Order: sequence, then C-alpha cells, then structure tokens
Amino acid sequence: MRKLRITDLQKMKDQGEKITMLTCYDATFAKEMNCAGIDTILIGDSLGMVVQGHTSTLPVTLDEMVYHTENVVRANERAFIVADLPFGTYEASKREAFHAASELMKAGAEMVKIEGGVEVAVITAFLTERGIPVCAHIGLRPQAVNIMGGYKVQGRELQMAAQLIEEARAHQNAGAQLLVVECVPTEVGEALATALCIPVIGIGAGNMTDGQVLVMHDMLGLSSDVAPKFVKNFLAVATEAGNGSIHGAFTQYIREVKSGAFPDEAHSFS
Repeated sequence: MRKLRITDLQKMKDQGEKITMLTCYDATFAKEMNCAGIDTILIGDSLGMVVQGHTSTLPVTLDEMVYHTENVVRANERAFIVADLPFGTYEASKREAFHAASELMKAGAEMVKIEGGVEVAVITAFLTERGIPVCAHIGLRPQAVNIMGGYKVQGRELQMAAQLIEEARAHQNAGAQLLVVECVPTEVGEALATALCIPVIGIGAGNMTDGQVLVMHDMLGLSSDVAPKFVKNFLAVATEAGNGSIHGAFTQYIREVKSGAFPDEAHSFS
C-alpha cells in the first residue's frame, strides 16, 4: 500500500474524488482501517468521550493524545494521520502551541488539528511557518461547547454562514492545508468547499464537501442510544448486506462516501 500524503488529498479534491476519514485511537482498529482503504485517520480528542467516558473532550491531555497517536501510527501503512491538539494546549500562546504540536508530530502525526475561527488563524500561521501542517476545525467546535450552549447546528443564519466562510479563508490564507467543518447546513458545507482551494471535510455538513469524517464508535453504533442526526450505523448496514463485521462496516462507509450516497438528506441539516 502506498502511503498517502497531503498532496494526495489535495489531488483528490482537485479531481472530484471524495476523501474518507474516521477517528481511531489504537493499533487494532488502525490496522482494520488500513485494510479497508481509509484515506485519513484522525486521532481525535473525542477519545475523551468514547474511550475515557467523559461528557466532553475537555479533560483530554496532551500526553494522552501522544499515547494514542503512537498506538495508531504503529499499525498504519497507508492512511494520512491527523491528530487533535487538545483543549488548553494552543490557545494561550504560540510557544505552547508549537510545543504541543511538535510533540504530536514526534509521535507520528502528519498534521495537527486546531479548533477556532479568525482568532486562531494566527496559531495556524505560526505553526505552518515552522513546518507543522495544520487542519482547521470550524462550525460546531466541541472544545467550545460551553460557549456555544451545547451541540447545536451552526451557520443557519446568513450572517453566521458568511462568518464561517470568513473563518475558513483566514485559516487557508494562514497556511492550513485541510479544513473540518462540523454541524452546518448542506448549503454551507457546499459553499465552503467551493470557496476554498484546500480540501473541506464535513461531519454533519452534507454531501457536497470534499470528504466526510465520523467518530468510529458512532458509525459502529457503539456510542449511545440516541445518535446525532448525522450519524449512520454502518455496522448495521453491513450486517443487513451479509457482511456484518468491523471490516464490512469500514468498507461500507468508504463505498457510500466515495459514491456520494452518504450523507443523504436524512443525515444532513437544511
């Protein structure tokens, strides 16, 4: 298997091929994702909720992110690796941001993800100028859930949608090479993918973005009794199709993302 790079993801956007991304936190699932052919693995701070049992991503530490990144990297052969910078490691100063990002890069990450709008773009610029690739995360930002008043759809008002595009452009101009947008109407996801030169990966952002990401536990139906609207249980779909396995769920997800079948209207916001 040939190792994917950020240039490959950019080429996929340019050629209209959808990019697949899933979260992962250990070597076993990383190996399965590689066998299935996932394009991008995100070591997400979502591990705070699905692995550690917290009610948010906020308690996750840098040491924990380094540990899980190392676990995934050991089993990875093909996928491009992105790792979250956890809450409190990059907001206060550029120096702290560089230290945290460099620790994740030393652990094997090929890009770090940071949450925030225009105010965080200065961190994006500081890191990229020093050789650390950045993925920006806008829209619903789990690390800012207390400010946002919960897990709510963003960008339904025209002014907010315009602000999201401004934030995305600020990160792109600062050197970001990838963007994740979460919980926005399909029209906003499409507008972002059109406005930006870099790949835009959506989660709850409709099927017009350049790719999709889901939390692995969610798409396997393991996280909770009531899943978010944008989540589809791909293990259940694979089981109905006669391939009820983890590998089957991953390949079903890849197939539906690549074809544009996922997300459909039932798993999108208007």
